[in-house]
Amino acid sequence: METLLILVAVVVAFTIYKKLTAPKVTMITKNQLNDLMLDKKSKRSYIDVRTADEFNQKKIKGFKNIPLQSLSKRTNEIDKTLPVVLLCASGSRSIQAARILSKLGYSDLINVRGGIGH
Repeated sequence: METLLILVAVVVAFTIYKKLTAPKVTMITKNQLNDLMLDKKSKRSYIDVRTADEFNQKKIKGFKNIPLQSLSKRTNEIDKTLPVVLLCASGSRSIQAARILSKLGYSDLINVRGGIGH
């Protein structure tokens, strides 16, 4: 019984930890992305974290390609003072990118839900 209580406490603590350390990311749809890109008054960084091959097959004008695997080494290319819009194929790599950027002090992160595929 005591082992079960310890296990439950560990699971609860881990769940709370994950919630507290999750990046604060605004989730948007592709339609909302289109609206953002039409807004020429507000400056943003648009980052596509797909691989170079994926990016070259289907580019979205205005997005810079910084593949997820090289993101940590290339953050100097992303302005910390601007909102950062993140995109990938399905939305999962861009969420990973948001976690990386959040840990590095980026605070205004926007993820395209479902990525370029939806």
